[in-house]
Amino acid sequence: MNRRILLRGLGGAVVAAPFLGSLGSRGAKAQSVSPPKRLIVMFTHYGCITTRFFPTKSHGALEAADLLPTTLAPLAPYASKLLIPRGIRAMNEWTMDMKRGQGNDPYLNVCGSYFTCQPVTPNSNDPFSFNQATKFNAMPLGPSLDHVMAQQLSPSGTPLLLNVNGRVAETPQTSISYKGPEAIFRALPIAQAFSNLTGLFQPGAPTSPDSYQAARGKSVLDLVRHDLDTLHRFDMSRSDRLKLEAWQELLQQTEKVIATAQCNPEVAARLGATQANVDATAALLPNSDSVTAKITDSLDAADVYSAVAVLSAACNINPIIWLKYPSNYVFTGLDIKADSANLSKRLDNAGMQGPCVPNAIEMLLRIDGYYTQKFAKLVTMLDSIPEADGSTTLDNSAAVWCQDVSDGAARNLNNLPIIQAGSAGGYFKTGWAVNVDDGSPNLSNGNSESACMPGTPDMIDGTTQSTGTDAQLGNAPINKYYCNLMNALGVKAGADGFPAQGGSAEVTHFGRYDKTEDFIGGGSNPPTIHDPGAFEALKGNA
Repeated sequence: MNRRILLRGLGGAVVAAPFLGSLGSRGAKAQSVSPPKRLIVMFTHYGCITTRFFPTKSHGALEAADLLPTTLAPLAPYASKLLIPRGIRAMNEWTMDMKRGQGNDPYLNVCGSYFTCQPVTPNSNDPFSFNQATKFNAMPLGPSLDHVMAQQLSPSGTPLLLNVNGRVAETPQTSISYKGPEAIFRALPIAQAFSNLTGLFQPGAPTSPDSYQAARGKSVLDLVRHDLDTLHRFDMSRSDRLKLEAWQELLQQTEKVIATAQCNPEVAARLGATQANVDATAALLPNSDSVTAKITDSLDAADVYSAVAVLSAACNINPIIWLKYPSNYVFTGLDIKADSANLSKRLDNAGMQGPCVPNAIEMLLRIDGYYTQKFAKLVTMLDSIPEADGSTTLDNSAAVWCQDVSDGAARNLNNLPIIQAGSAGGYFKTGWAVNVDDGSPNLSNGNSESACMPGTPDMIDGTTQSTGTDAQLGNAPINKYYCNLMNALGVKAGADGFPAQGGSAEVTHFGRYDKTEDFIGGGSNPPTIHDPGAFEALKGNA
């Protein structure tokens, strides 16, 4: 952090005010300055039991009663601030007959392409090959959404990535953040992320005292007083001096409007973003039982990661934040002894066929409930922080829970379970489920309970994808939703509609392909976006 980051939060127009002729008079109104917008993505692996996850209503106004019978019941108090975009498909689905994507690996395909919408390389056309390069080490041909957005919006040009299991590096089979072609982005340790907020806990790399004092509520004018005094001593024209005085006045007014920071030790303590909690969390080994304690109202280590993410958003340290939960996890804190990857397939091994694990569905529902509790906690934290215009940090954010697949056994990418909270300052419609595929109110919730339930055969065959959603349903490309997110936060595009630094147009294109079948061949097909533009139905004025 430095003074430039601090002033960036005041809006470019304010910082540039001394150089704008229109501000020669003092008519500029600080009320035009609105709180910053943020994107916080929570990412989990292995999908969910879709038949219990989705509300019955796939298109229409949401009420708390719609959520209460579902896995999403903990989010019922926030029904008016939720958006459930239905009918979306992610890219590069692995199938045993290669009908809908590359043949590399069921996990690698999804993670590498989820936020990049790019194929992975080197390519494989053999879905059952165990070639090390293609099955375990292939990586996407382009950057992921978080980096594309951060290049334009984040002070450092990079997003904040936090891995809830404490790891800083992931393998290509589980990585979701790529800073460029075949370039995995390393997560920031929680201790360092917290230190960047306070600047008091990492000797040798302190935060600027200016930034910290501003976070504690000290006037920005006081912080730059020395610089202003120096400017006033310059021999400048009357016009320039009036502009400088106008800028001071505008800055003083603006501070009252955007003093969102609620960015102080008291708020940090209320969230649970304290040095003691961070130290305790950082000391945990990856996959420690303590990271997923039994569901209670108390803070667990996962919530500490969320608290640091929320404080980063509230302080506007970084508006692009990815919060990634671990893969291959054993939820012993939920009294589950099976690995989450195997369990998602209803098995006790890495295969795709065999006898169902007893009570597999019940255990998966426990995991789904845990993740919902964590997302609800994240939403509650964001909504607890008031901003100067009477809104909350949640209102000015899009907090999005993304899951790598729909059903974990089918590994299908259509009819994705995506939950968003917050309108990003009014850009998004909230209090709605919106079926962007065909607008019908009764889109299928999938077939997750078609196997491995009491009274059904105790065998599962993931290759048939019988527990998924019919491949003809829920296929609106996720690329369009990413265009929504970018436009909501102010990312700009070039004349071709792709995100571009220095651009001035709305984003209409993202990735290499928006049709999963085009991924077959690993980039050999010409780059094609068949359905450009964002989803109009998700916008607040729709």
